Amino acid sequence: MYAAVKTAALLGAQGHPLVVEVHVGVGIPGFTVVGLPDESCRESRDRVRAALLSSELPWPNRRITVNLAGAGERKGGAAADLAIAIALLVAQDVLCQEDIEQYAFIAELGLDGTLRSVAGAAPMVSAVARHDVVVSLGNHAEALIASPRQLRAVDTLVDLVSCLQGQNAWPLVAQVKKQDDACVVADLADVSGQAWARHALEVCATGMHHLLLVGPPGAGKSMLARRLPGILPALTHEDALASAMVHSAAGIEPSGALRTTPPFRSPHHSASMVAMVGGGSSYMRPGEVSLASGGVLFLDEMGEFAPSVLDALRQPLEEGIIRISRARQSLTMPARFLLVAASNPCPCGDIRPGMCRCTESDHRRYQRRFSGPLIDRFDLCVHVDRPSADALVHAGGGESSAVVAARVVTARQYAIDRQGCPNALLLHDQLDVFAAVTDRARAMLHAELEKGVLTGRGYHRIRRVARTIADLANEKNVDQDHVGVALNMRSALIRPHEAMSYR
Repeated sequence: MYAAVKTAALLGAQGHPLVVEVHVGVGIPGFTVVGLPDESCRESRDRVRAALLSSELPWPNRRITVNLAGAGERKGGAAADLAIAIALLVAQDVLCQEDIEQYAFIAELGLDGTLRSVAGAAPMVSAVARHDVVVSLGNHAEALIASPRQLRAVDTLVDLVSCLQGQNAWPLVAQVKKQDDACVVADLADVSGQAWARHALEVCATGMHHLLLVGPPGAGKSMLARRLPGILPALTHEDALASAMVHSAAGIEPSGALRTTPPFRSPHHSASMVAMVGGGSSYMRPGEVSLASGGVLFLDEMGEFAPSVLDALRQPLEEGIIRISRARQSLTMPARFLLVAASNPCPCGDIRPGMCRCTESDHRRYQRRFSGPLIDRFDLCVHVDRPSADALVHAGGGESSAVVAARVVTARQYAIDRQGCPNALLLHDQLDVFAAVTDRARAMLHAELEKGVLTGRGYHRIRRVARTIADLANEKNVDQDHVGVALNMRSALIRPHEAMSYR
């Protein structure tokens, strides 16, 4: 007796179609799962058996072989439980193979026969979207994101069998109402003073330029960074869908409606390499760089992160994807994020002359935590001073996020209309076409290169930032003034008092 039922498996942040083949034959009673299952898949024998018996459905006391046929990758999770149970019922002639051909089944089974939610429902449903997909009630809202041909949500195995046999109609599930997420992000008007840092934040949002904020404790670095999503342009449908798929794969259940607010991720400085970039020993999951794709990855107190974890960000910063290779499999996941980091200027945090308690060796040791290639990938490195007493006592009056966001959207649209992408994504050979500089600006850049202040990568990043500053000023040409502001926004990490001041 043989049966084949369609389901899906989760590999990284993508779903892959899978066929569950079940053979019930003569032999010593047993249950074997083949096809590179992990421990969770192998444990399905106990869950499926208990679920069938609790639902008063037959269990074959014979030799059962289950094959997870699909890509030659290791399968993990319990999403195939329901497909295995349905295949066993088909093999026992409780259900007909013809009745289930149009369906795909994605759910975990409880011991009492209930259908339970699984992580990654959205990408798995997307992999079998051309079929009618059956999921648990808990995964219904999440699975809607994948837009399958027909989505069925059932509470128990008994109800599902009666629907497949035609005895009962499919249950109706209430449609998910779109949730308003516009008020999630705090307003930029809450920030007192900090005109230079606010301007840098606006440039960062407009051109998608990576930003490093350096300043003493209490200066407002974290406060500024957490308000960045409120001035970023809303996600496009494609970006929102990709973000929802990644969050679903990580077990963070979407609301059922695509969120247009860019994601904001702020991992703790104790995060491991796997937590940051993704991966795992048996079950590959997205990391923080993928969860922040389309939005902001904020590293608060960057100096406390392990140097190896920070250096692992260099490749995704350049390419916008993360490649994870293991002995058994290799995966590619999205990682097009905006990196914002905050750091103290020195271990004690107060670098003012006469106030710093750190020795020269302390400074050198602290600076070694940041590799040169990583620092060079920041387009903007801005020093944030403590706000003045007047700014704190007479707080208020600053521009709101809505006002700044309007300027950001307008300037970003200039870049999209001109070259089809934000300025930070301009290729080297496109700079002379879309970000050409005047002779005075070119002479200024040449002088900085001669002094060794800029590397080759830094030179190209300065030109991209200058193009963004010109867009915010609604000017077509990139002049000396725009390059000068871009250079001022790339000050030193440890000795910010030596950098040029904003004029």
